[in-house]
Amino acid sequence: HVQLVESGGGSVQTGGSMRLSCASSRYTYKRNCMGWFRQAPGKDREGVAVLWIGGATTYYASSVKGRFTISQDIAENTVDLQMTSLQPEDTAMYYCVVGPSRWDGTTICPPNANNFNYWGQGTQVTVS
Repeated sequence: HVQLVESGGGSVQTGGSMRLSCASSRYTYKRNCMGWFRQAPGKDREGVAVLWIGGATTYYASSVKGRFTISQDIAENTVDLQMTSLQPEDTAMYYCVVGPSRWDGTTICPPNANNFNYWGQGTQVTVS
């Protein structure tokens, strides 16, 4: 069983930056997908950024491209999300996720919530 622990959330002013970190409780094998989803009140969950562990494949939601960067440290079993130029619409609960990789014809890490079977407790990010 994989436990995911997020850290780094909080409040920030518009235009500010924040870094989220996710630690996995045990070795997260290569060829899995790991990343971040978010959910704002009254909205559906949204895949923010996902990467293929040990590989180069990454996905970013169009709303965060150029502002957010996802990175991995395989040795430490961590995935970070560096967020810059934060906007009020980035306010949400952010969840770290892990799931198996699978090719859907377009990408090996489809950014669909159903593809991820492990979720962290979430960390709140508030931009005002």
